[in-house]
Amino acid sequence: MPTVTATTATAIATVIPRPSRPRSRLNRPAPAARASSPSQPERGVCRCARQVLAGPALCLNRAMPSPDSARPAPDSDDPAPHAADAASAVPEVSEVSEAARPEPVIPDAASAAEPPKSPTRRRTIAGVVVLGLLILVVAATAWVGIRGLQARDALEAAIPLASTIQDEILAGDGAQAAQTAADLAEFAAIARSRTSDPIWRGYEFLPFLGPNLTAVRELATVVDDVAQNAVTPLAGLAGTLDLNAFKPVDGSIALQPLLDAQSSVDQADTALARAVEDVTAIDTDNVLAVVRDAVTRLQSVTEQTASSLDAMDRAVTLLPAMLGGAAPRDYILLFQNLAELRATGGIPGALALVHTDQGSVELTQQATAEDFDPFAAPVLPLGDDTTLIYGDITGEYIQNVTLTPDFARTGALAREMWRLQFGLEANGVLSIDPVALSYLLDATGPITLATGDELNADNAVSLLLHDVYARYDDLKQQDIFFAAAAGAVFDAVKSGRADPTKLISALARAGAEHRVLVWNADETEQAVLADTTLAGDRPFSDDSTNRFGLYINDLSGAKMDFYLDVETAIGQQTCRTDRRPQYTLEVTVTNTAPADAATSLPVYVTGRGISGVPLGNIKTMVSAYGVPTMYNLGVTRDGVDAEHVPATDASYPVTSLVFELAPGESTVLHFDWLGTGPFTGDLALRSTPLITLHETEKLDLSC
Repeated sequence: MPTVTATTATAIATVIPRPSRPRSRLNRPAPAARASSPSQPERGVCRCARQVLAGPALCLNRAMPSPDSARPAPDSDDPAPHAADAASAVPEVSEVSEAARPEPVIPDAASAAEPPKSPTRRRTIAGVVVLGLLILVVAATAWVGIRGLQARDALEAAIPLASTIQDEILAGDGAQAAQTAADLAEFAAIARSRTSDPIWRGYEFLPFLGPNLTAVRELATVVDDVAQNAVTPLAGLAGTLDLNAFKPVDGSIALQPLLDAQSSVDQADTALARAVEDVTAIDTDNVLAVVRDAVTRLQSVTEQTASSLDAMDRAVTLLPAMLGGAAPRDYILLFQNLAELRATGGIPGALALVHTDQGSVELTQQATAEDFDPFAAPVLPLGDDTTLIYGDITGEYIQNVTLTPDFARTGALAREMWRLQFGLEANGVLSIDPVALSYLLDATGPITLATGDELNADNAVSLLLHDVYARYDDLKQQDIFFAAAAGAVFDAVKSGRADPTKLISALARAGAEHRVLVWNADETEQAVLADTTLAGDRPFSDDSTNRFGLYINDLSGAKMDFYLDVETAIGQQTCRTDRRPQYTLEVTVTNTAPADAATSLPVYVTGRGISGVPLGNIKTMVSAYGVPTMYNLGVTRDGVDAEHVPATDASYPVTSLVFELAPGESTVLHFDWLGTGPFTGDLALRSTPLITLHETEKLDLSC
């Protein structure tokens, strides 16, 4: 068998470092043991040498015995062994026994089966993952975008239908109302489904885009709620309840349609009220203008529809009882004369008794203020507040029961005076003024009075509040004329000749201007009217609005308030270090009577001077009401502190003062109150309903 030459062995021994222990190839399976071949003695050595050139670590993977283990221990006489000795000590490659070869370290199966991935392969996999994620993001964004457009289109189509269907129902167009309801429900369902999937909800967490998606989703939810819980019940009323249900036929109003509608209208009213709250709660601080506009539009539609539906709900709840559905009823009707002002309108110079029974309505008695003798003392306890501000005369004269702005007190006093005078205890008190009558005449059309005069929407106010005094000097004749006019309007409405749409509109307008007031002796029924303009309460404030009151009472004993003009403005400023705001109500009062009023006007209009007021002058008491939590700071007149009476009326801070104006004279009043803390809401004013009403302006103030 050929042997390894000494020269070759010496070269190998010189190049290969001495391993301290056998090593195996790292992360590679050990090669199978092969028997040495006689014909290839140098092949294994050369292969290992090539590995050495590639690097020591690779060569070490081929196990070899240590040269030291084959060399005899040197003698002390031969400290340096010769190279030949070392060469002779190297055995032949083929002679190395299998036992002398160290066992190679074999990697585990997992390592052997999965060699390490190269950086290029790892980068490829990462790229594929990123690309996949990018595709998913793009797809999700496209999904949200497409569904957003679909939701937008559905909402734009649905929102106007919420109010349209109400008009169609009231107009009695059942078929069209049903179709509109179906369309609204379909659009609402589309909008809600397109904005409620998990992808959309997930995108709501993104900055900038998220608030917009949230607002749109909440919009869709509100519209769908209205469609399901308001429109659907109302659609069921189509053909059952319409404006004709409020129209008398042969002096009677059918009660059954009103009773049948109560449940559906109540459900719809509740849903609309909830919708108003929900849409108001939508956060629009960080949304696009187009989204904000959509929220504002829906808020406007829901508020208007909710207001109308609320009135309908109260009507179908209250009218059957007031119309004598369960038992006959009697109501006192006050005609307030605005030519002589009182807090809730004017003196009740003419009165009537209205009897109802199973929907029929009859005017059974008429009276005037002259039919009531003055009472020696208030017919009911007034309370210290009313007595201090308005005096005991509030409860002693029928003409003065309207001095107080609290119509519930007015109603109770009038009811008691009627009982004492005529022996009948009425179920409640109603009030209306000549301006409201003119609105009703717009619905009934012109009517002819027994005097031959035509009374219409254009001349009613002038004829009833001015011309009649020039035509009739005698008080009795004036009363006859008023009674005839009131009776004629009542008969026209009762006969059913009024256009139902115009009739409802006229009553709604009069109610909004506080020209129609209602008080029920039954507390449960009166509670239905709570917080409405019909109740005639003092102004009620809430977190969003501070409401003030301005009430005017004539002290001239004349009919000169036909010439009284009042303009108002209100504002606030914060100048104190404690940030408590000051509120100011500016009132400009003008006597617009002609300069020669003392001689050119009828003596009954100027008052004959019975109250010590010069003819043509107007003597007025103005009472301004702040918010109950405010502190009264008094009043100035034309920039000078004015003498006044500070008081409270049911916790309202009140400032009252009296002044007199000659024809053409004007005065400016500033009423001030101090608030308890910062307020950023709205300011509103409720005032005596004059013949001519001006919008309350915003008062600009500076420190």
